[in-house]
Amino acid sequence: MFGIGMPELLLILAIALIVVGPKKLPELARALGRGIAEFKKATNEIKESLETNTDFSDLKKSFSEIQDTAIDATIPPDPAEQLDTSQNDVASTESDQANKEDDKLAEEKPPHGDQ
Repeated sequence: MFGIGMPELLLILAIALIVVGPKKLPELARALGRGIAEFKKATNEIKESLETNTDFSDLKKSFSEIQDTAIDATIPPDPAEQLDTSQNDVASTESDQANKEDDKLAEEKPPHGDQ
């Protein structure tokens, strides 16, 4: 786990037995076990919280994208853009009418050689 082998672990337990004493050693081991269990529990809660926050941030991004799309779809186009488009339509209609008139005049006039 931490690079501690069996001989090192036995040495640490022997020193703990001498320092703490045989009567207090079981209590110390229980307290150490509870502390480790609480640490693992807190670590797991933090991991779950981070995963939940990540999920919520992904949902927020998706919601923002959907909201932006909906806003773009409901906002009317810029009036200046509409004027440009309508001016182009008028100009193309006028040129179409001029072309039609030219075609009519060309049909009415006889060719130059027939006079």
